[in-house]
Amino acid sequence: MDPIKPLSDDALFFGDDQECISYNRVWFNLIRAHRKFYPRITKTLKAIGISDPIWYEILLEVERAGPDGQPMSALEERLFVPQYALSRHVARLEKEGLIRRTYIADVRRKQILFLTEKGQGMHARIWPIYWDAMQDEIGPHMSVDDAYKLARLLIKLLP
Repeated sequence: MDPIKPLSDDALFFGDDQECISYNRVWFNLIRAHRKFYPRITKTLKAIGISDPIWYEILLEVERAGPDGQPMSALEERLFVPQYALSRHVARLEKEGLIRRTYIADVRRKQILFLTEKGQGMHARIWPIYWDAMQDEIGPHMSVDDAYKLARLLIKLLP
C-alpha cells in the first residue's frame, strides 16, 4: 500500500486538495494575464500604426528569412497562429505596403512572404515602443529573476 503523499506548500497556499488542480490554475492565469496585458500593449502599438502585436513577429520572421522569403506554412508553425488568422494579418500588412506575397503553384498553393522596401527594418522601428510597453506593463509585477523563471517555465509548454 502506497503511503499518502502530503500536499505541497504551493497546493496548501492555494487551498487545493489535489495537486493536479495546478494545471487548471496555470491555464486560467495564462488567459487572465493575456486579457489584462494584451489590450494595453496593443493600444500602445496602434498609436504607431501597428494593429496587432503579431505584426512585429511576422515582420521579424520574414526579415530573418532573408532574400529567399518566409514560407507562410513555416510561419504558422513558428508563431502558433492558425492559417486563417495569419492570412488575415498578412493581408493587412500587405495593404500597409510592408510585405508582399509570391504564390508558388503546387498542390498546397504555397505562399512565400517578402518584405517590401517600406517593410525593411520595420521591426527595428517598432521594437523600442514595444519594449517600453512590455517593461511598463509587466515590469512592476515581478523581479527580473521571477521573469526569467516564468519565461523558462512557459518555454516548457512549447515544442
